[in-house]
Amino acid sequence: MKYIDLNDKNLKELQELLKEKKVLIFKLRSKLKTMQLTNPNEIKEARRDVARIKTAISALQNNK
Repeated sequence: MKYIDLNDKNLKELQELLKEKKVLIFKLRSKLKTMQLTNPNEIKEARRDVARIKTAISALQNNK
């Protein structure tokens, strides 16, 4: 996911996307602990997506 993709979304959509990504991170970490995760880089990418979403939310709130 790129930051450009998040620019056209409104605040509610971004908050829902953030919630989904946080749930995904939780599931990925659970899989990592039980040795079921094949690609540990997925956690890193999900964390970066969360950071991008938080940045977009912050930018929207500052523009108001």
